[in-house]
Amino acid sequence: MSEPLNHHAALIYVMVTMSAVDRTMTDAELARIGEIVSHLPIFRDFDQENLVQTAEGCGEILSADGGLDHVLVLIRSNLPQKLRETAYAVALEVAAADLDVKPEETRLLEMLRDALDLDKLTTAAIERGIRARNLVI
Repeated sequence: MSEPLNHHAALIYVMVTMSAVDRTMTDAELARIGEIVSHLPIFRDFDQENLVQTAEGCGEILSADGGLDHVLVLIRSNLPQKLRETAYAVALEVAAADLDVKPEETRLLEMLRDALDLDKLTTAAIERGIRARNLVI
């Protein structure tokens, strides 16, 4: 996919990349992506029929040499500044979906933080909110 992404696709690329980074896309992660696309206001005008096609487009890029770096460039280039914190939050939601954040996911969060120029205080606040939201006893 060499054409520019819209903001919906960029956010979906964030979530798909987070799910795929450990080479295991769990049912919980896929379900969380579906929930996010169905319920977040930013996706209100997104045609959910395009979710699978958009996710597959991301997967194709990720499977190529240098795919992860390419996807991060696409996300950064096509995501409006005001949605960068949202992108980080949805990445965290997907990472937390199976209640087991793996080292590969943590590393991708670091890469995403850098790619989106998010400061540590902002990301720590987002992380704390997601942690509180997904806490189980």
